[in-house]
Amino acid sequence: MSDDTIRLVTIGRIVRRRRRFLTLLVLLGALTGYGASLLFPPRYTTTASVLLPGAWEERELLTQAQVATSSVVVDEVAAALDWPGVDGVELREHVTAKAADGNVIALSGTADTPERAQRLADLMAGRFVAFATRVIGDGTDPEAAARLEALRKTVAQTGRRITELAEATGPGRSVESVQTRTELEGLRTALQESVDKLEQAGPTSDKAKMVVMGPAVRPAGEAPPTRVQLIAAGALLFFLVAVLGHLTAARMSRRLRTGPEIATALDSVLLGGVDVPEKGTAHRPGGRGPRALLRRLLGVDVRWDVPPPRTAGGEADRLVRHRRVHARLRDLRPAPRRLLVLVPGGDDVAGRAAAELVSGADGDPLLRTVEVSVDEPMVPDRAGESGALVVVSAGRLTAAELAGLSGACADAGHELVGVVLAGTVRIRPGRSSGRAAAGPRDITAPPVAVGGDATGGVR
Repeated sequence: MSDDTIRLVTIGRIVRRRRRFLTLLVLLGALTGYGASLLFPPRYTTTASVLLPGAWEERELLTQAQVATSSVVVDEVAAALDWPGVDGVELREHVTAKAADGNVIALSGTADTPERAQRLADLMAGRFVAFATRVIGDGTDPEAAARLEALRKTVAQTGRRITELAEATGPGRSVESVQTRTELEGLRTALQESVDKLEQAGPTSDKAKMVVMGPAVRPAGEAPPTRVQLIAAGALLFFLVAVLGHLTAARMSRRLRTGPEIATALDSVLLGGVDVPEKGTAHRPGGRGPRALLRRLLGVDVRWDVPPPRTAGGEADRLVRHRRVHARLRDLRPAPRRLLVLVPGGDDVAGRAAAELVSGADGDPLLRTVEVSVDEPMVPDRAGESGALVVVSAGRLTAAELAGLSGACADAGHELVGVVLAGTVRIRPGRSSGRAAAGPRDITAPPVAVGGDATGGVR
């Protein structure tokens, strides 16, 4: 797993083999999301739009959006709302303004009820228009306005004087009189156009005439994140953290997963593999007590980081591998061949494989199984055996634990003759041989504990 690429099949294996544990974590995540929704009351958001007629540049629209949420406008809105415990500083966290397409400023207000959100958005739009109008229009210099009004009067008087001069020229049809009247009319037109342009460039242009585009719509649903979203997010977060935790633990695991690695850690040779039929507890470690019971209830005692059992052709094909291991043992040791079979504690697959090796040896070699604790390995002293054989399943022990098992063999005076890798297979129905029909009692004979009789358990 530490060197493999993470694939969907790996995640699927985690979900299948740890479904009870993952289900519990998903429920805890959903409860956490529900608790978070209680800490954050529901919020409702609505928007009121203000239209800015005329030609506006983008930077001018951005400036107006900042003006809409300025402290002056928000303080006026807070004073008009008069909500208990809500001032302008706190209210600024619940209002936003942004420039939209078409010279529109969108003002959004958020509150704990739809009615409050609607009222807040409407007041923001109204106060913003009033403030902008004061700044752009009513805030003009009084002297400049007086000068503009005096200029209008002067233009009006000049127009009347031009009319009098035109009438004084008489109705003559001479070239000089017609030319004079034409120049006077042109002068009148130029003066009027100049005044019109001056008024359009002044502070009372159309830019000051902002319009609120109707009242804000009362919100029908909560603003995100809603309670349902928080619950779903909590469940999803806990699920992802659990899956990532499993993948990280698998990548950081130092358990050896191949036969050559296990043989090297034990400083021995790999004699072959022994397969046992798959059963429901094939990947469950042994153990008793409340902790083991809790792990069994949660399903975390199921090994997920081992590949699924392959499918064997039948009992006859499976037992061929047993006979090959027996033949290699007979080649390694001269008669009489008495060997001690060591099974790590809690390794159910290795224990079943060792039982099949013992039952299928037919006394040659003569095998005695012993279960050895991994935490404190202790091997019985030598009692006529010519060596020791270790049966272990892949992905069970680390190099340090295997080295401790090898050291315990050396302390007891046993020579480690080889390693047998135990695994599980699925048996195809209808292909059992006569020899494979042995009762389950012969196959799953329990190994002898270390604390038992040193001379017992010989088959």
